[in-house]
Amino acid sequence: MTANFLIGLREGLEASLVVVLLMAYLIKTGRKALIPRLWAGVGLAVAISLGFGALLTFGPRGLTFEAQEAIGGGLSIVAVGLVTWMVFWMARTARTLGGELRSQVDKAADGAAWGLVIVAALAVGREGLETALFIWAAAQATGETTLPLFGALLGLLTAAGLGYLLHRGVLKVNLGKFFTWTGVGLIIIAGGVLAYGIHDLQEAGILPGLHNLAFDVSAAVPPSSWYGTLLKGTLNFSPATTWLEAAAWLLYVIPVLFLYIRTNKAGPPKAKTAATTPAVTAHP
Repeated sequence: MTANFLIGLREGLEASLVVVLLMAYLIKTGRKALIPRLWAGVGLAVAISLGFGALLTFGPRGLTFEAQEAIGGGLSIVAVGLVTWMVFWMARTARTLGGELRSQVDKAADGAAWGLVIVAALAVGREGLETALFIWAAAQATGETTLPLFGALLGLLTAAGLGYLLHRGVLKVNLGKFFTWTGVGLIIIAGGVLAYGIHDLQEAGILPGLHNLAFDVSAAVPPSSWYGTLLKGTLNFSPATTWLEAAAWLLYVIPVLFLYIRTNKAGPPKAKTAATTPAVTAHP
């Protein structure tokens, strides 16, 4: 639940900031009449994301066990790739995101009526599809059915509330630091999802070494215990881990964390703060 709350909070806040920036710019430039098109695009993005989530959840049912494990493992690895790209993309482009969005709005407003709908749908939909895939993969890894989804929903609702407060100018948050530290958390969570995806592929018979364990601490950390559940839900920790799972986690988390921290030190996202985005506080 905690891991999925973090995923929902971060991804939801990214989407909320996109909406806030677009809405504030429309108001500031006297295009308030175009706001319904913006919300139409947001609604389209949400509907597509929900449909994608439903397809992931119910699509594999009826397949053989090996096929389900192969699909689950493959999609988990894809989810790790997407979230890795996302955290690095945010670290590199945070300072220019507002300018890029304003440029897209200007082009869309001067074009066809549905242009702004597409801009909003693409901007929010990218976050929505990534969120749906990564939450699904994280939920599969924890073996739960309800709590991960509840945690993700709570994170998304919190993000929507924070976005509203930022838009109204009530809340001042150093978003640069927020995204930096949540990026670190997501990389660690992604490492667990990657290890789980490897395990799925081993169970499907695609990868070898299913019974070659690097360690087995099930006696000290029973999976059914509260601390076992906590470690599983937050870090996707498995008491019985194969050598291939352990190697994948180490070879992913250590270098990716190093590169991510170095990227943030080289170019801190200064423009992603409420204080440096005055348009966010614009409202009628």
